[in-house]
Amino acid sequence: MSTINLEINNYIAFVTLNRPESLNAFNYEMLCELSHTVELLKTNPEARIVIFQGAGEKAFSVGADLKERRTLTEQEVRRNVQKIGEVFLAIEKLPQPTIAVINGHAFGGGMELALACDFRFAAKEALMGLTETSLAIIPGAGGTQRLPRLIGETKALELILTAKRLTARDAAEYGIVSTVAEREHLLETTLTFAHLILANGPMAVQQAKFAIKTGLNVDLQTGLEIERKAYEITIPTEDRVEALEAFNEKRKPDFKGK
Repeated sequence: MSTINLEINNYIAFVTLNRPESLNAFNYEMLCELSHTVELLKTNPEARIVIFQGAGEKAFSVGADLKERRTLTEQEVRRNVQKIGEVFLAIEKLPQPTIAVINGHAFGGGMELALACDFRFAAKEALMGLTETSLAIIPGAGGTQRLPRLIGETKALELILTAKRLTARDAAEYGIVSTVAEREHLLETTLTFAHLILANGPMAVQQAKFAIKTGLNVDLQTGLEIERKAYEITIPTEDRVEALEAFNEKRKPDFKGK
C-alpha cells in the first residue's frame, strides 16, 4: 500500500498522508514517496492548487515515526532529518498555492509540514504543536525558522521551548491557522476557499505567490524589481487577453493557464 496518495480533480491536487495506523507518522519510505509526489506536481498544469491532508480521522501527522527512529543508526537519523527538510522545502517552493487541512493531531514534523504550506485550515478538534524539545531534540524540518517568520520571535520561542500543544482555536489566535471549522465541514470550507483562488488566472496566481515569497527575503527595492519581472511574465499570456475580452463582454473569463 502506498504511503502517499495523489488525486487530482478539477485542478485541485489532493496529497494524502496514508499511514493512518501510525497516525500518518513519517518513516523514510513515506518521505521518499512524498518527495517523488511533490516533484511530479511541480510542473503539472492540471494541479493549480495542492491540498495536503491526513488519512483517517485522528491525525494530520504526528511527525517522525518514533518506532522506526529507535531502530536507526545515528547516520540514518541524519539521513531522515535531511530528507524531511528537503521535502518540506520543496513543498514550500511549489509554484501552486498549498493548503494544509489539519483534521487531527499535527505534532513535530506534521506541524512543520503544515508550516511549509501557504495556508492552514484546521478542524475544531485538532491539536498541534512543535513538541520536539519534550523528546530532547529540536524541530529539524524548518520549524525553528518558519514559525518565527509567521508569528514572531517571542511567540515562536514560547511555543518551541515549552513544547506547548495548541488547540485549533489557540493556533488561530497565534496566527498559525487561517480558519477553524467543524470536522464535518472542514474539507468543504477548504474547497470553498480554494475555488476563490481557482477563479483567477493560474499563471498570475503563481507569479503573485512567487513575488510575495521571494520579496519577503530581500530589501524593498529588490522586492519591487522581483514584482515587476513577475508582472512582465503575465503580459504575453493568453489568459491576460482573455480577462480583458471577458470584461468587455461582461462574462466570466475562461482561463487556460497559458
